[in-house]
Amino acid sequence: MAAMSIPDRAVRPLLNRRLAEFGTTVFAEMSALAASTGSINLGQGFPDTDGPEEVREAAVRALRDGRGNQYPPGPGVPELRRAVSEHQRRRYGLAVDPDTEVLVTAGATEAIAAAMLALVEPGDEVVALEPYYDSYAACVAMAGGRRVPVTLRPHEGTFRLDLDELRDAVTDRTRLLLVNTSHNPTGTVLTREELAAVARLAVERDLLVVTDEVYEHLVFDDAEHVPLASFPGMRERTVTISSAGKTFSFTGWKVGWITGSPELVTAVRSAKQFLTYVSAGPFQYAVAEALALPDSYFDGLRAGLTAKRDLLTAGLEEAGFGVFRPSGTYFVTTDIRPLGESDGVAFCRELPKRAGVVAIPTAVFYDDREAGAPFVRFAFCKKDEVLREAATRLASLADRR
Repeated sequence: MAAMSIPDRAVRPLLNRRLAEFGTTVFAEMSALAASTGSINLGQGFPDTDGPEEVREAAVRALRDGRGNQYPPGPGVPELRRAVSEHQRRRYGLAVDPDTEVLVTAGATEAIAAAMLALVEPGDEVVALEPYYDSYAACVAMAGGRRVPVTLRPHEGTFRLDLDELRDAVTDRTRLLLVNTSHNPTGTVLTREELAAVARLAVERDLLVVTDEVYEHLVFDDAEHVPLASFPGMRERTVTISSAGKTFSFTGWKVGWITGSPELVTAVRSAKQFLTYVSAGPFQYAVAEALALPDSYFDGLRAGLTAKRDLLTAGLEEAGFGVFRPSGTYFVTTDIRPLGESDGVAFCRELPKRAGVVAIPTAVFYDDREAGAPFVRFAFCKKDEVLREAATRLASLADRR
């Protein structure tokens, strides 16, 4: 019998080549490391306490009343869409039609994926601020786009956007700008002047913009959150993304939303309907009530997180890290070079053994890994006693220098 030949497809990789570079996320690796070593997990950005009791009870009430236990409407339940619309009006003076300009998603991550799949075609360039949340790169790749990073660079204790570099990154092939403010992982909040410059560039070059604003209520000190859609010429070209997870400390509910013109929302919905279709029915009703909480809730959230930020940054400084004081988000970025280190990935893999704490190496959020090599991100959305214990453990690093 003649030997059978092996078809060429047998040696083809199983994973789509567009995703081959990504593999397992660093969050999974570091969370597993925290579990196996019993370390304090300051890596993944989730709170270790639940959000407001009245919001949780609203979800229980929806379950018991049979609201959302079956498929909710594709765009999201009307109560939540109206609540998002009212939130945008009350907080930012933006008029949003709840019936045609709001789409509820399975968290912000699905919103990003649906926006990229809907708006980007193979060969399109997507300019994104680097370092960027890891799903950005994967979603651009799945859409067949080409990501073009513009790097936020250290400057006077923070990370800043070079507007000239941003302008130079835009070419005739650029389809879309992907903007994140407050910025994860650096904690930078783009100023009103910087956002105005981004808006002028988008209008001048006729670009679409997807703006990730999930940390809109997590801004500190004198920083302010200003929606990019509020600038002249941006209403019709901007997809604004937000979610309930970070604002209300219910990250497991995965309730997000986009707002934009009817044409943009329709486009994104066309992709989103083939991802989850719908999700989180009862939780949508609860989030609708959460968005109507008084200003005192949002003020208290900021004050509490400001205190947590200050607690952890003080401990990191005492341990010998170079600290970039964040103006927003859950995260503080540090420089490990003052500790005599330079490889953030190796440092984070050893940190549980050395100090019993887990962090995230920022290099994984860069295309240029060398640019991010010495930076490490810690999350401060934890109980005060956890942050104090982490600071105590990290102090041993200073003792060993």
